[in-house]
Amino acid sequence: MSSTEPPGIRAVDPAGRTRAVRVAQGEELRSVALPGLTLTVRSRPPAAPGLPPALFVHGLGGSSQNWTQLMGALEDAVDGEAVDLPGFGDSPPPGDGDYSITAHARAVIRLLDAGGPGRGPGPGPVHLLGNSLGGAVATRVAAVRPDLVTTLTLISPALPELRAQRSAWPTAALGLPGAASLVQRLTRDWTPEARVRGATALCYGDPGRVTDEALLHAVEEMERRLELPYFWDAMARTARGLVDAYTLGGRHGLWRQAERVLAPTLLVYGCRDQLVSYRMARRASAAFRDSRLLTLPDAGHVAMMEYPETVAAAVRQLLDDSTRS
Repeated sequence: MSSTEPPGIRAVDPAGRTRAVRVAQGEELRSVALPGLTLTVRSRPPAAPGLPPALFVHGLGGSSQNWTQLMGALEDAVDGEAVDLPGFGDSPPPGDGDYSITAHARAVIRLLDAGGPGRGPGPGPVHLLGNSLGGAVATRVAAVRPDLVTTLTLISPALPELRAQRSAWPTAALGLPGAASLVQRLTRDWTPEARVRGATALCYGDPGRVTDEALLHAVEEMERRLELPYFWDAMARTARGLVDAYTLGGRHGLWRQAERVLAPTLLVYGCRDQLVSYRMARRASAAFRDSRLLTLPDAGHVAMMEYPETVAAAVRQLLDDSTRS
């Protein structure tokens, strides 16, 4: 989900031009061109050469910026990159207009398979981390391409719930035909700040943890996103794709795919999550065959932004244990 961005970020372009997308001090952006698809990838040079690669996948309405704090906390453990999924962040819409979970997973797989210029994840396995929608995408990637995933970390993964919380209904309803246009009309008088405060209240266990500076930067990012002609379409089609994935049965169902994951898996749930119930932690722990669970009593939907050091410590332990096994 969209949330606020950390402080201390500046607007830069990989080619030196001024642009609206913000990049934290020490980070870099690169563009990866694939047939029918262009992805923007955010990276942070690792603290030492030779560290294992990691790829971070954001949630619905979010971007690679959501991972800035966790990437910084893990810079001495992994060579990390965060991708902007098609139609989000700084990545343009996909050429075929497909925003399904399968299409997003395919984009991640193609990125990993392609490798390409620059430092960071390339051909071969990575430590894969996903939040919310990104957790569902990462689950599918790990299930269908186990050769690409060394470990899997899922933070509030958007896996099907029989009884979703009422606070999550509006997000799911966004995927209904005409819903995005209706929401756009009903909220046309909302300021970017009002939208950001609403997203923060929904995503954070304690919105008071967001600093004034971080709020200001998030408002600027929201202003940029609202000017994109495809903003609402990307949101609606991706929400629809997520709902469609919830209805799939058989081997394509997300829970069935979770059972196929071979990689050691860290599950992170916040007890104040208004979008993915922490009660799903028990089912997830049973579904993923080699799993461990971190439950954060005061966290909401974006634990990697609320408690980056705590999440980083759990990821480090997962990496250490997988190396020894």
